[in-house]
Order: sequence, then C-alpha cells, then structure tokens
Amino acid sequence: MLTQVFASAVFGIDAVPITIEVHIDAGIGYHLVGLPDNAVKESNYRIAAALTNTNYKLPGKRITINLAPADLRKEGSAYDLPIAIGILAADGQIQPTQLESCCMMGELTLDGHLRPIKGVLPIAVQAKASGFQSLIVPSENAKEAAVVDGLDVYGFSHIKEIISFLEGTSFDAESINIQEEFSKQHHYGLDFSDVKGQQSIKRCMEIAAAGGHNIILIGPPGSGKTMLAKRLPTILPPMELEEALETTKIHSVVGGVKEEGLLRARPFRSPHHTISDVALVGGGSYPQPGEISLAHNGVLFLDELPEFKRSALEVMRQPLEDREVTISRAKFTVCYPASFMLVASMNPSPSGYFNDDTAAIRSSQSEMQRYMSKISGPLLDRIDLHIEVNPVPFEKLSTKEMSESSEVIRSRVTDARKIQRLRFEQNPKAFHNAQMNTKALRKYCQLSDQSLALLQQAMEKLKLSARAYDRILKVARTIADLEQAEAIQNHHIAEAIQYRSLDREGWLG
Repeated sequence: MLTQVFASAVFGIDAVPITIEVHIDAGIGYHLVGLPDNAVKESNYRIAAALTNTNYKLPGKRITINLAPADLRKEGSAYDLPIAIGILAADGQIQPTQLESCCMMGELTLDGHLRPIKGVLPIAVQAKASGFQSLIVPSENAKEAAVVDGLDVYGFSHIKEIISFLEGTSFDAESINIQEEFSKQHHYGLDFSDVKGQQSIKRCMEIAAAGGHNIILIGPPGSGKTMLAKRLPTILPPMELEEALETTKIHSVVGGVKEEGLLRARPFRSPHHTISDVALVGGGSYPQPGEISLAHNGVLFLDELPEFKRSALEVMRQPLEDREVTISRAKFTVCYPASFMLVASMNPSPSGYFNDDTAAIRSSQSEMQRYMSKISGPLLDRIDLHIEVNPVPFEKLSTKEMSESSEVIRSRVTDARKIQRLRFEQNPKAFHNAQMNTKALRKYCQLSDQSLALLQQAMEKLKLSARAYDRILKVARTIADLEQAEAIQNHHIAEAIQYRSLDREGWLG
C-alpha cells in the first residue's frame, strides 16, 4: 500500500515542501531514499522503538520510503514523525482522515514523545503558502508556529495524541493574536540613564542609531566602551512586524526561539574574539546562519576588535556592503540576510594607555602602529563613526544627577528614521542614511558653497583621507535629520568631521 505524508525542509531561512512516500510490499527490508543525511537514516531505530513502546509495530515487510524531491538533501531528526505516521498508515494500523490537508514535523523519543525541532516558523510559513489547513509540531514549538495567521497549529507531546487527532478526535489549535503579541512592551533592563558623563559619546551613539551607521569606540580599559555598546539597542526604533518575523525566522533556523513565539527586541550579538570565520559569517557542511545574520535588524558588537582573527574580520567586508551573506557550495547557494549595525571597540594600544601620560605602563609608537595595523583599511572604510572614549572623572561618577533616558533618546531616533523612510521609499535597497550610494549622496547631501569650503578646509588641515568624504556627508545628513532640517548646514558638517578620528594623519602621535 502507498501512503503520502507531507513535511517540510528548511533551506536557508525559507522552507520547501517535502512529500514522504511510504510503500509497503511483500518481502523484508527497510529502504530510505531521497538524499537523507545520517540523522534521517538513523530514524528507523527511533521509530521502531517508539512504535513498540506505544503498542504499535514496525511491519516485518519490505518498506520503501522516498523523500521527494529526491535531489534535495534532507537533514535532521524532524522527519521521524511523518515517516512513522506514513508507515502506520501504509500498513493499515491506523486510519487517518486528515493526511492530505496536514503538514507535520517532529523528532521522536524511544517512548513516543516528541522533542522540539528547529526552523518551525519557516515551516509554518511554507505550509500556509502551500495551501495546508493545519500543521502538527511538538508542543514546545506550537507558539512559534502560531505566529503565522490563517494556519491551524496543533502542538502535541506524544505520537498517540497525533494518531487520535488524525483519526478524528477533536483538539484545540494553538492560537495567538499576532498584533497583540507584537505590541507587548519589551523591557531591556539596561538604560542610557545608567551611564554617568560621556555626553559626547552618547550623542555619537544617538547619531549612529538614527542613521544606521557603523561605529568604533577607541579608549582605555574601564572608560565605558562596553557599557555604552550594550545600551545601543535600547535607543533603536522598535521593530516593524515584518522585521520581527524575518528576525524570528533566522533565529528559528538555529533553534533560538523558545517560548516567546515572536522576537520583539532587536538582537544584540557579542561573539568572543576567538570565533571562527564560519561561526561569524555562517556556513559549514550543512550551512547555518552565523553571528552576522543572527544580528540582522540589530547590533553586532565586536569587543577588542584587533584581537579578532584578521581572516574573520575580512570576510565581513562583503556582508557589510551588501547587507546579506551568500554561501556557495558545489550543488547549491544559500543567502542569509545580514543587515546589522556594527559596533566595535578597541584600546588605543596594546597596553590600553597610549595617550595617558600618567599610566604606569605605556606602549611605544611602533607598538601602537603594529596594533592598529591588525585592522585593515577596507574594514575601517565601512565604519562611519570613529570616537575616542576617555575615562569618566570622579566628579561625574559620584554625581546623583540622572542622565537622559533611553526612551527620550529613542523618540528622537525614531523621528529621524521616519524622515529617512520617506526619503528612500522609492529605493528598495536603502532604508537609512548609512546605505546611501553615490547617486543618493549627490541628490540628498548637497552642500552650500560655505559648507563645501568648510569641508575642504577640514580635509586639508586635518589631513583626512579621501574615504572620509562620503562618510562625513552621510553622518552630516543624519545630524540634519535629527534636527529635522531639510538642508545640511555648516554646523552639521563641523560635527560630522570630528567623528573621523582614525582618518587623521598624526593620530598615531
């Protein structure tokens, strides 16, 4: 007898429909075809034990299972459930009535319980797009799948419950009001009001958040670089629903979505400096998203930037430019979105006290130059804001006066982002000022003769590099947006110029 059960395979951050065909005939054997990996091949042992422990049995006949399309590699243990149901239906041990309208995925334990799986949100999106009425998943994944509107999601903890459902027993579908879930307030637990002093640095962080600019903080240990970076997500605009769904899909692929169902907070990823190239940008034998994709729509924080492997930093250059990472293999290519804000921090020298005359240990200028050379020019070229962070004096540390809160700063950032959204509504490749290309710069960053003369004078006097020109214009445009000014003015240019520390000749002493 031939039975078809419908499942799904995650490919990138999307899913494709999979048809599991089970044929049982006279003879003895168990044949699983359709490019299964080792985890799928081992499913027969889990299925046999699960059926035996639930008073069913694996037929002593020739069982042929085809995972179609046969030229697409199948991986993972999530095919246990549909294969088991297909075997029971083909052997006549159960009489399911809803197989044609149902998609299912789940890993079986040896006693028939279901374990949670990865990639449930992309699977649910695909199930709805393919016209299925219902989706069966482990109970731990039900809330995540229920984010998709118009699809009946059923979460079960044991295969017996699924068999009862397929044979006609009524169960309640998991329901979630996506708008209500999305509108819930997220509390970060961190706030810019916690930071004493550092007003100029906070201003720089606000500009970076408003324009989506990458930023690097240079300062000695204990000056507050990490503290400031961790609070950057608290002043970014709230995610739109589409952004939240896309972010959740990426984290779903790696099993990063637990009980919350929908990720509402912008991601903040802070990998250790020993991270490998693949872990940072994604890839592997079975490609998975890397840290830069997990930071999509959020912040990627690289603490102590020169300590990262140069090869790992260099592979970030293309994703920083294209806002996506492409992983190519011999038989397929996968693209993961990677639109994130890069926040990096570093000491000015190996000792951390290059510019501090009172420090007990100081690095020489040659040591400083070797230290800085670990970061390539092309990578710095993609960082708009360079800011020096100095230690906070005791008077400001001990003050009881509260600084400006993240909520107040976020309101100004959100207003500036709205201006940019209207500006770029006809350009699908740009969402904020940091993404402007040369054509957009000419159109939206026109300068008066006085402003142009000021910029020319600064570049000649401060010995700014040529790559600083476009970055200054982009940052000046963001500063103007924060003031809701239509044209870039002199003081916007003047402020933007001071945020290019690493471009100045003589910065090394």
